[in-house]
Amino acid sequence: MRFPVAFSSIKSSLLAALFVLAGLAAQAQQAGDTTSVGCGPPLPRMLCVDLDGRPSIDEPAGPFTYQWHMGDGTTLTGPTVSHCYKERKNYVVELDVIVDKTGEIRRGQKYIPVNLVQQDIVDFTASATRVRVGQSVSFDSPEAQLLTCRNVQFVWDFRDGTIVQARTAQHVFRRPGTYSVRFSMRGYGSNACVASHCVSREIVVEP
Repeated sequence: MRFPVAFSSIKSSLLAALFVLAGLAAQAQQAGDTTSVGCGPPLPRMLCVDLDGRPSIDEPAGPFTYQWHMGDGTTLTGPTVSHCYKERKNYVVELDVIVDKTGEIRRGQKYIPVNLVQQDIVDFTASATRVRVGQSVSFDSPEAQLLTCRNVQFVWDFRDGTIVQARTAQHVFRRPGTYSVRFSMRGYGSNACVASHCVSREIVVEP
């Protein structure tokens, strides 16, 4: 998923896009609800950005060569660039502008904060997605967060009648089948916090 970013709105557009898109990953489900079907798979992490340097440059002095230092060791050229990061971190993008006629390098023409940490994440991991009956599976939610909510609760619904409240869990399935294990979160704060958010992953249990 990508975020289009123009310099004129860099101070707010990126975070706004993060929060809007992150909300789509979380569909309402009451904690412990074992009948709801509105609990889809996690959405991909938002690690890509689209950047446009043209609005901030004095065009009459051009033409220019745009050189972007993306903050992760990558350098790109062009008035507009697209880049996907490998890690969910904070980066600072630096744009240098070279005046083609004179060779003048205008270093640090723009510094752009790219914050890939400040987003709600509803997701979990499983130690295995295909197991045998009686084999223990470990579940964890190391990155899960609802940024604006307090005292967030974590609920696991293993779809076999077992519900556990914790950030991590161990579970043993006693019967073969395909179980859409659900992980939900809810906390205190706005209405969006009180209504839980959930995602699911399938675990196949063989005899």
